[in-house]
Amino acid sequence: MTTTATATVPAQRRRLTPAERAERGKQARARVPRASHASADLPAGRRDVVAMLEEQGRSRVPDLVPVRYGRMLVSPFTYYRGAALPMASDLAVTPVSGFGVQACGDAHLSNFGIFGTPERNLVFDINDFDETLPAPWEWDVKRLAASLEIAGRDNEFTAKQRRTIVLAAVRSYREAMRDFALQSNMDVFYARVDVDQLRAQLKSQLTGRQRKNWDKGTAKARSTDSTRALRKLTELTEAGPRIVADPPLIVPLSDLIGDATVLEGEIAGLVAKYRRTLEPDRRHLLGQYEIADIARKVVGVGSVGTRCWIILMLGRDGSDPLFLQMKEAQRSVLAPYAGASKHASHGQRVVAGQRLMQAAGDVMLGWLRTDATLDGEARSFYIRQLRDWKFSIDIATMVPDGMRLYGEMCGWTLARAHARSGDRIAIAAYLGGSDEFDQAIAEYARSYADQNERDYQALADAAATGRIAVQRDL
Repeated sequence: MTTTATATVPAQRRRLTPAERAERGKQARARVPRASHASADLPAGRRDVVAMLEEQGRSRVPDLVPVRYGRMLVSPFTYYRGAALPMASDLAVTPVSGFGVQACGDAHLSNFGIFGTPERNLVFDINDFDETLPAPWEWDVKRLAASLEIAGRDNEFTAKQRRTIVLAAVRSYREAMRDFALQSNMDVFYARVDVDQLRAQLKSQLTGRQRKNWDKGTAKARSTDSTRALRKLTELTEAGPRIVADPPLIVPLSDLIGDATVLEGEIAGLVAKYRRTLEPDRRHLLGQYEIADIARKVVGVGSVGTRCWIILMLGRDGSDPLFLQMKEAQRSVLAPYAGASKHASHGQRVVAGQRLMQAAGDVMLGWLRTDATLDGEARSFYIRQLRDWKFSIDIATMVPDGMRLYGEMCGWTLARAHARSGDRIAIAAYLGGSDEFDQAIAEYARSYADQNERDYQALADAAATGRIAVQRDL
């Protein structure tokens, strides 16, 4: 007797309707009232922030850790930029509605900026994903709001001005999420802030000075590319363009070790491995370039001490450069509180999160993981272009109206990123049409800014007593 095998199709989970998703959001208000987000009270047993930063520094390049502390101690705002780990611990004890998203993990206002799309248009978007991980959406909102309050204090804005700025940013997030809740999945996916279109829309609201600064910034973004980096970072030698040393911020590989031949070969092998994570057309493009020079480079504030290399590649001749940045990816600061990444490589975690959250990504964005790289330790890296139509706005020179507008752009952009990965309908229903959530987050931002000042002073005291070594930028 012949039997015929019958394939068993697993029953699919019923998809909730938009009305059911909205109801989930409204029900969450009963469990976690929107007003509860105002609280920034920390537990009595809160860990010493200096100890947390010291522990984080043990996995970093030892001679660069003092540079990191030096940059953090410039002001309470620069401290905040480098203190994603302590804040992740603090956020973990705050109320959450229960709806997860692909979180940035470090959504302060300096981690937004202007970028060029593959179509060579300028867009405004998030620009740092080192800490990205699935996590509560509230954590990103609170980190952004607190950064606006802290930056406003650094710029000596009044309390009223600061609150206006924070409220505008949170309102922008809430209203954008409510708009996205009504849109199709594809409309949400394609949504972006086109810089030129935005300027045209805001023309009547911008002062002459703001229009001038806007145009100056976009012009600079369009000129910030590998060709400009070649002029700025290299000198012409008999062997061709070579990266100029500026220790400890830029150190050519040949200056780090006497005979760099072996290490250069290792990095070339890593670039070949990374190339396999690119799309075929971009893989072909990268294959037309050859490595000309390599250097270690210090970047950012919170990232200082992680291993970061810049790789000069040349194409058809010495005037056809491609600068790549190969940056170490370590465990997200959110991982102890949101759970471990599902990706085997932290570089892949960063790239996957960036692709999910950004409207348009770097065409050379990829990752690699190796068990024996550079210093014999297993490490993960992600790679992208060093400069390609990228521009960050100078926060320190902002006036109150400018920061308010900037905060609104950040709020909209963050909502768009969250709407792509989370249940935008449930989140929008939870937020509601009133400003109750906005007011709560503004109060949280004020309270956490006070805590940030205490933490900044704790780090300054550690430097004064010699507990930590500090090296200031020259």
